Amino acid sequence: MSTTPLPALLQRFFIGRLQTQLGASPHTVAAYRDTFRLLLVFVSERQARAPSNLRLEDLDAPLLSAFLDYLEHQRGNCAKTRNNRLAALHAFFQFASYEAPQCSLQCQHVLAIPTKRYTKRSVAFLNEQETAALLAAPDRSTWIGRRDHTLLLVAVQTGLRNSELRALRGRDVELNGSAYVCCIGKGRKKRCTPLRADVATVVRDWFSEQTPHADDPFFPSQRGGFLSADALQRSVNRHVQTASTTCASLAGRRVTPHTLRHTAAMALLQRGVDLAVIALWLGHESIETTQLYLHADMQLKERALGYSDPAGSPPTRFQPEDSLLAFLKDL
Repeated sequence: MSTTPLPALLQRFFIGRLQTQLGASPHTVAAYRDTFRLLLVFVSERQARAPSNLRLEDLDAPLLSAFLDYLEHQRGNCAKTRNNRLAALHAFFQFASYEAPQCSLQCQHVLAIPTKRYTKRSVAFLNEQETAALLAAPDRSTWIGRRDHTLLLVAVQTGLRNSELRALRGRDVELNGSAYVCCIGKGRKKRCTPLRADVATVVRDWFSEQTPHADDPFFPSQRGGFLSADALQRSVNRHVQTASTTCASLAGRRVTPHTLRHTAAMALLQRGVDLAVIALWLGHESIETTQLYLHADMQLKERALGYSDPAGSPPTRFQPEDSLLAFLKDL
């Protein structure tokens, strides 16, 4: 019985399929890579064989279902992360069904593993008082404090993603004339976001202090390289802890860089900006993604409540305006 070596198939998937044919982003490649690193270690321990000796036939649907359960119950991953790992497995087995047709039935069984439903939590964002306390937290007498203050200010005004903030380079910031920042977001879409005058002033001061070259990181680490995701999260955590001493609602609150993105979106929505504009601002593929902010905006719901009739009051019929008043109104 012929078998299909897994290493060669995985190499063709990552190099030939993802990078060459699809032109997948580095973030997608890294996410898929991490999925298979976890999977290979899991299968290797189960079958007492080195990952390089595994075959495609070893990765059947029951084993992959056990791997997904392991991610949830032993590694503590949430259902959303589980589904992301499953998406990587589905992509590979879709590819394998053409590359190894003798395993097509096995591939179909894997592709039939469903995503897991989960309760979607409401969007977490900061109100104006919490945002002000967070922006005031960094010590601007230090280089790191000035960097963090500028970074947080750009984050809550532009709504850039974690990866987009960290990837900003000197060439991505325009301060002559109209001030804006540019980034390459999801789907390799280039997006330019304008800066308010007060934010532009702070960014201009930081730019003057750094004088970065075109390819230099705009928000560098202490060693001069790009900030890691963990470093940015630690920085946010540190300033949230400081801000909680003056803003009690931040005490014990989990705030991530993505929370700042939600904060920017909610600020636009509460100021009456159309959802389609917010979708463009955030770089959403579809306006349906942006609609989740409608569910989180309690102020919007309270305004809608003001238009409704009080409980128990009978609805009133429409009464046309008096003809004389209508005449005077049209003058």
